Amino acid sequence: MTATTRDRILDALESLLLEKGMSQVTLENVAAHAGVSKGGLLYHFKSKDALLAGLVRRLTERAEHQLQDATTRGTSVSEWYLQTPNPDNAADAVELALYRSMLATMRTIDASAAETDDEVQQALTEMMAAWSVGLDGEIEDPVQADIVRLVGDGVYLRALLGLPPIDPARYRRVVDRLLGR
Repeated sequence: MTATTRDRILDALESLLLEKGMSQVTLENVAAHAGVSKGGLLYHFKSKDALLAGLVRRLTERAEHQLQDATTRGTSVSEWYLQTPNPDNAADAVELALYRSMLATMRTIDASAAETDDEVQQALTEMMAAWSVGLDGEIEDPVQADIVRLVGDGVYLRALLGLPPIDPARYRRVVDRLLGR
């Protein structure tokens, strides 16, 4: 499958964020890494903020796709949310793409308050709200839904930070208790 110009630009942005950090993210650098002119980049993304928001929106699309695939296979929204990410599983291209997008997005947050406007924050808020809707729709008790959300966020953050994973057997017991099994 051939990547669209938009995807090539977002892939270049992800690579810059992951390899060099937010300080190297300029429209010129992203365009050069994507192999497009600055004008070509600006055709798809009108500003740096729009580019960063586009990264978050693509992350949202990837997460929605992964969630849809999981629920089609019979996984609950809660189980999907509580999964432990595995960036070493190169065989799972969808998981790897989602992980890369999430990690790159996390790299934008360090400087987002100082360098971005409301467009990036709005995209992040929409993404998290969509996940919350799924959990709230599945879990009757809103406090229990919040607990699942917070545990899932914490587990994913540990993986993004490169911290050692929680013992899988123990984490399975945590998930079982959270989900009332």
